[in-house]
Amino acid sequence: MRSEEARWAGWMRAANAGDSQAYRRLLEALTPFLRMVVRQGFARAGLSGSEVEDVVQETLLAIHLKRQTWDAEQLFTPWVRAVARNKLIDNLRRRGNRMDLPIEDFADSLPAEPASEEISRGEAERLLSILGGRQREIVQAICVDGASIKEASAKFGISEGATRVALHRGLGALAAAYRSGER
Repeated sequence: MRSEEARWAGWMRAANAGDSQAYRRLLEALTPFLRMVVRQGFARAGLSGSEVEDVVQETLLAIHLKRQTWDAEQLFTPWVRAVARNKLIDNLRRRGNRMDLPIEDFADSLPAEPASEEISRGEAERLLSILGGRQREIVQAICVDGASIKEASAKFGISEGATRVALHRGLGALAAAYRSGER
């Protein structure tokens, strides 16, 4: 697979640079691979592969239309598999079937979780001090103390809609203050 990866990635780079022969070789080489991937997808969904060729053609078209989105610094095969998987899922959705795919099959191609930017309680209180009055109380009750919208609106004697508005505005002000460094 490593030699295929290198060869396919090289052809894709050349194709994106305008080499039509490399592009033709790439599509010809990918077709049997895509058939296998799509056939396996239909089998996992418990369906016969009667529409394999349709999904393969849709995948090849999507690769053609989206080929500039492939990052040449990344592996090519996971990108191709992702395109094929998305076209397979589109096909199954059109048929009205639902498909659950085990996440383990795609763990290598999923992006990593972004780093969490948790803040300390003291920093949260400093940020909350930027807000005034009711807005501060509502943000404190919901975001720090864990109250629901319904509980907070009952506590402060205002409608749930007004509570949501105050929360949204308060969080917006906090986000702006946090980004600008007013901590």
